[in-house]
Amino acid sequence: MCSCWVVLAFCCLGQLCADQSLKPQIAAPQLATNNPTLTTVALEKPFCMFDSSLCPNKSYVIYLYAMKESANAINSLVTDNSSKPLDSTFQQTSGGQLGPYKAALFNVPNCASPPKLADVGDVNKVSDVLKQYLFRVGDDGTCLYDPNFLAVCNPPLAPGTTYRFKYVLVDSTEGIMKDQTLWSDPIKTRRVKLPLKIDTWPGRRSGGMIVITSILSVLVFLLLAGFLASVTSAVMGSEDSSAETRHVSQTIQQSEPRPQLSSE
Repeated sequence: MCSCWVVLAFCCLGQLCADQSLKPQIAAPQLATNNPTLTTVALEKPFCMFDSSLCPNKSYVIYLYAMKESANAINSLVTDNSSKPLDSTFQQTSGGQLGPYKAALFNVPNCASPPKLADVGDVNKVSDVLKQYLFRVGDDGTCLYDPNFLAVCNPPLAPGTTYRFKYVLVDSTEGIMKDQTLWSDPIKTRRVKLPLKIDTWPGRRSGGMIVITSILSVLVFLLLAGFLASVTSAVMGSEDSSAETRHVSQTIQQSEPRPQLSSE
C-alpha cells in the first residue's frame, strides 16, 4: 500500500517538476536525409520525455502542435483555461499563421523498448523502425480536400517558411494536458529554386552526375558516327551502282554489230 502512495507521489511531483528544457528535435541526418523538404519536417518522437509524468493505470496520448514562427507569441498557448488541449485545425489557423494547430495524435512511445537503430541498415526493417522513431509533419497531401476525413489532418507545410513544434502529453480519460515540452527551435522548410538561380556549373555537380553526363555524351557521339557512316555507305553504294550500269550499257553498245552500207 505504501509503495502505491510513493508511486502516486512521484507522478504528482513529475507533473510539477518535469524537465521543461525538453523540446522537439529535428531528425538526425542519418535517419532522415533531405530533411526538411519543401513541405515536410521529420521530427524525433518524444521517447522518454514524459516518463516522470506517467502514472500507472492511466492512458495517455501525444498531441503534436505546429505553428509558424511569424505567429503571435501571445497565441502560442495550446490549452484553454481548463487545461484541455486545443483542437484548432490547419484551416482555422491559416496554416499556423494565427496560432498553433494540432498536426498529429499518436501513442506515447515506449521508452522501455525503443526501436533498434541498428535495424536501419536492414532493408526489411528500416521502414518500421523509422515509423516508430520519427514523425513527418506535413506528410498528408489529401486530408484537406477529403470531405470524409475525420482524423487529425497533417497537410503539407509551406515552402521557405519557418515553423516551431511542441509535444503535449494528454490524459485520454480526463481529456486534459498533463505535461508539455517547450516550443522547438525554429525549423525552416526548403525554398523553391527558380530555374534562373539553379547553378549548372560543372564544378558544382556530383561525381555521379559527371559520369552519367560523360556516358550519355559518348553514346550520342557513337549514334551520330553510326548514322553518318550509314549515310555515307548508302551514297557510295548508289554511285557505284550507277557507274556499273553505265559501263554495262557501253559494253552492250560496242558489242552490237554495226549495219553495213550497201554499194551501188
